[in-house]
Amino acid sequence: MAETGTGNTGDGRRRPAVRHALRREVPSTVALLADEEDFAAMRRYATFAFDDHVTYLREMEGLLQALSSQGVHTAVALFDPVEYAEFCADTRLDPDLPDSRTRYTADVAGAGATIAYEGQPIDQLVPELIGAVERHATLEHATELLAATGDCADCGRDLGHEAYGRGARALTRLLEAVGSGIHHVVCSVPVEGGSLIAAVHAECGDDGLVHLLESEAVAFCTVVAAGIVTESRGGIVTRSSDPSEKGTDVVRGWALREGWLRPLTEAEVFSAYCTDADTGEPVPPEPGVDYRPGIELPPPEGRC
Repeated sequence: MAETGTGNTGDGRRRPAVRHALRREVPSTVALLADEEDFAAMRRYATFAFDDHVTYLREMEGLLQALSSQGVHTAVALFDPVEYAEFCADTRLDPDLPDSRTRYTADVAGAGATIAYEGQPIDQLVPELIGAVERHATLEHATELLAATGDCADCGRDLGHEAYGRGARALTRLLEAVGSGIHHVVCSVPVEGGSLIAAVHAECGDDGLVHLLESEAVAFCTVVAAGIVTESRGGIVTRSSDPSEKGTDVVRGWALREGWLRPLTEAEVFSAYCTDADTGEPVPPEPGVDYRPGIELPPPEGRC
């Protein structure tokens, strides 16, 4: 008789192989304590088995490698001890139980920002995860600001949607203006309670093709849009390098004013880049950096 694929041959010899194959189709989520402060907060629980953060990270790396070797797709999330304690209080779970940590990972951490484990070393994975979490938080805050703007009283259009479109066009025209090379583009928008900061790493070829991460571009355009709807005095800085011409990076800057980007002068770029953001004190110019004025960018037609 032909096999049906159920794995039941009468003696059960194929059953482990079939279960192993099924295991590869079940994704996993691992929640990581990324910094020593969060790690120290978890040590108050008797069932938390680790005493040293470095050892913990290496053991987590071994776990991720083991899952990967089995063909299991694994998403890595951030384990937040404060959020975990709140989750346990809300769900009436004992926080000093491994099962509670599992529930938190599945229900809360896994629903937030995650990155896929693709074999990267733990020293690379941790900053990637922190960056993804920060990007997620920035995106949520900026999205809330856009959602609160409502519709235009004159044309009825969604102001948040229109502002996001302008942000997307600003990024496109900016990358077209700076041309080929490797560009790091940072937007900072002051809002109530702090600043929204988003960055895009883009590689622009001589053929006009642009390579960037969609998640970074979405966060960047949303932050620009938040600056537009709040009429914030935000700014954008690019740092560009040409792989064929090593040794000098070019820095340019723009101010976000009246819904578009106004190019800064060379002196304004120098001042912005060579001033300590916290103290306001001047800092020495960085060797190998050429400070240049921003480039005029044609604004899109119309504005709500």
